[in-house]
Amino acid sequence: MKIFTNILIFIALALIVFNVTLLDFNNLFEGDSLVGLIGVAASFCAVFILLIFRMSKLIQEKSKNH
Repeated sequence: MKIFTNILIFIALALIVFNVTLLDFNNLFEGDSLVGLIGVAASFCAVFILLIFRMSKLIQEKSKNH
């Protein structure tokens, strides 16, 4: 499961990099820039959810051992 979450985090980070290249900082809320901005926000949310999931699994393992 740890390898799977690492792969998903890597994919989400790659999507952040890709979507940043779509941004036009002069017209941030128009056209492809808006799509890129939404993609960056969604990718950050995915990374945070995966990190929370990983921490919950770590806590579950520690509580199972006690």
